[in-house]
Amino acid sequence: MEEADIQLWQGLDENIAHVPFFAERYSEGEMIKRSQMFYELLNKRRSVRFLSDEPVPREVIDNVIRTAGTSPSGAHTEPWTFVVVQDPYLKHKIREIVEEEEEINYKKRMGDRWVNDLKRLRTNWIKEYLDTAPYLILIFKQVYGWLPNGKKKTHYYNEISVSIACGILLAALQVCCLLPDLSLLSRDRLQPLWFLPYANRADRVCRLPQARLCSATLAPSFQ
Repeated sequence: MEEADIQLWQGLDENIAHVPFFAERYSEGEMIKRSQMFYELLNKRRSVRFLSDEPVPREVIDNVIRTAGTSPSGAHTEPWTFVVVQDPYLKHKIREIVEEEEEINYKKRMGDRWVNDLKRLRTNWIKEYLDTAPYLILIFKQVYGWLPNGKKKTHYYNEISVSIACGILLAALQVCCLLPDLSLLSRDRLQPLWFLPYANRADRVCRLPQARLCSATLAPSFQ
């Protein structure tokens, strides 16, 4: 190993202890039951833009973020930072930035096909619900970190790792009946902001497009 490589090495102890791990085991019947229950729960997930202003306990938000933090990551680098925003002024400033970027998406950046595909969903770049939601969760991807000696630490597969963490976050929110929409924001002025969901209950009067899962969700079985 070259000296430069040693300086950029992750800094993990080569002699880190490996300890026994005992995972729970379920019967086949119990596995089928649990997988079906989890599917039915997640199948109720929707991206909602009509929000209630009912408060959500902060402890719930902390717990779902802890859950997202259990996500796997390349070389266990955990390349994510979760930021919870509750202040009304900051939420509104974030809304202004998001709307500005989304308007560019609709009018210039994404093209006519993308805009036409969204027509049936009746969405636009106006996101007043970002003011209504009690919490916004900003997720930042860490392209690299820092070692104690001040050298850069490589974060392998940082974008994939953060994407997986975001999926676990959405599942955790669904377990609590919190229905987020999301914005994927990776433009230059917003780097390294990757993902912006909000966490709130759906409004009691809420209408959504009637959509079904694509039949290609399940791949064919090859024996």
